[in-house]
Amino acid sequence: MQTNYQELLKPEILHEVSGLSLLARVVVDGYLQGLNHSKSLGSGMEFSQYRGYEPGDDLRLLDWKMLARSGRYYIKQSEIESQVSVKFILDASNSMLHQEGDLTKMDYARVLVASLSYLAHKQGDEVGLFALSENNLTTIYPKASVQHFNRLLQELIRIETIGKWPPHAITNERLHERGRKELIFFITDMYEYGDELSAFTKALKTSRNEVAVLQILGKGELNFEYSGTVTFEDLETGTKLKVAAKEARTHYLENLTNKLKKTEEVLLNQGISHQVFTMGEPLGATLNLFLKKRINLV
Repeated sequence: MQTNYQELLKPEILHEVSGLSLLARVVVDGYLQGLNHSKSLGSGMEFSQYRGYEPGDDLRLLDWKMLARSGRYYIKQSEIESQVSVKFILDASNSMLHQEGDLTKMDYARVLVASLSYLAHKQGDEVGLFALSENNLTTIYPKASVQHFNRLLQELIRIETIGKWPPHAITNERLHERGRKELIFFITDMYEYGDELSAFTKALKTSRNEVAVLQILGKGELNFEYSGTVTFEDLETGTKLKVAAKEARTHYLENLTNKLKKTEEVLLNQGISHQVFTMGEPLGATLNLFLKKRINLV
């Protein structure tokens, strides 16, 4: 598919399941043509080899003919595509309504989630979606079917941004699955009043999973490309602040640089990946990050 996905970044396309699905395919196919699926040994598809029985193995996988011939217990192994439970946690607080051009941060987040979930779905992984805001919670537990993927896209479109990040977010017990490999993406702008988002992110990491924070920022936020007197409004509290852009720019950029550096250091010290994505820039880095973390789980 040769379509430039930038041409599809329009609200009327992003807010329809068919349009979002098309956009996800264009993004993924544009960056990942010729991708080979990773493999691991398990039970399920074409026979590959034998191995000795180990306590705890499923007895249904025993090769009884080999037992009769050799007097030893052997398990049939086959090559299957490695399945991972891929979960997307989406910050649906009002700060995600920050808009540049025709698109908001939430629109950009929808493209990220749709593209990554399509890629995971293509690889046979289960995908799930959790979206949190002050009063709302969207919960779609991971599955691997086509119907489930379409439902995820439908719910992704329906998500509304409301209020602040919830003071008591979803508990780990509802997010984690015992005995399963997990890859968790937390999509957020990391706009917090204290450390509520940082604390939530820290609690996501366990010794059995991989966690990546995809932080979405606008070009205006990153570069402070404003002039004259500008009035900024806090989208979550309604508070307004009038500043002289020229005088405020240096101080703002210094604070932003320090904040991003601190965020990355804290997350990396916890074994959590961190990637900043600027609205309007290509999504290739997102997909490369997914592949890197996906390979680590195989």
